[in-house]
Amino acid sequence: MTLRIAFLGPRATFTEQALRSLPEADGAELVPCVGSLAVLDAVRDGSVDAGCVPIENTVEGAVPAVLDGLVVDPPLVIVREALVAPRFAVLVRPGTKVDDVRTIGSHPHAIAQTRGWIADHLPHAEVVSSPSTAEAAAQVARGEIDAAISAPLAAELHGLDTLADDVADTAGAVTRCALVRRPGSPPPPPTGHDRTSIAATTENRPGALLGVLTELAVRGIDLTRIESRPIKDRHAEYWFHLDFAGHVAEPAVGEALAALHRRCDRVRFLGSYPRAGNGTSGQTPPRTVVPLGDADDRAYEASWAWVESLRAGTGA
Repeated sequence: MTLRIAFLGPRATFTEQALRSLPEADGAELVPCVGSLAVLDAVRDGSVDAGCVPIENTVEGAVPAVLDGLVVDPPLVIVREALVAPRFAVLVRPGTKVDDVRTIGSHPHAIAQTRGWIADHLPHAEVVSSPSTAEAAAQVARGEIDAAISAPLAAELHGLDTLADDVADTAGAVTRCALVRRPGSPPPPPTGHDRTSIAATTENRPGALLGVLTELAVRGIDLTRIESRPIKDRHAEYWFHLDFAGHVAEPAVGEALAALHRRCDRVRFLGSYPRAGNGTSGQTPPRTVVPLGDADDRAYEASWAWVESLRAGTGA
């Protein structure tokens, strides 16, 4: 059976470029969706086997809609990540000159990465948001906007001209994309160069977040990212999204997850998966024996049962 993988579309997005770099894309049917949340919904309802979405950028940071979408039920887990270095071009309909551009559109993260160029070269143009860079190019082709910040590949796809190329404000920017699927099978096996992602909520009291971070620090686990996102139906309460080096199958990471299960109100396991790039912080930390502290036996047993379900691919 052919694997079906959804991605942030339409065709010629940077997310599709990232997806095509993954081994899962070989021989798979790639299904474009309008918006990252549509990709996550398609994975959840089973119409596709997996989905690829952008999760963070080195210039603009995390993609809030994706972080929020990952904590919605039913659960999803990340099984792979890919890095892509976006190259932005300004695409227009044939014959369009700089003075003709009154509106320019793109995905919000692309706009953020080219804001300086737009201000210098198109200061009077209205900047509009599009679901993706490729959709902005399609909007230009349909005559809905005058110019798009997009991948150069979209010019050929939509019959557009390139008004300017390499317009990013910051050279070397990188976007990280995540391949997600429904739980049900064990995470990819540890490689020694892995990342684990979780989201957690805590009591609103002094030191609560420090306690979460301490569970990682005392085990020598390298925290690589932390973001907070408001819980939509609760005032002044947040999901904390954490990425850290290591794999759920490793003793130190398993102990940390079990401790967080006891300490936090809620913990959502978002996956352990191979880390893209050339980092060195994925080495297994030394095992640390952690005292029970004020947790009773039942809480300790429940936390470890949860970790074992994560390792088996049946929990989230």
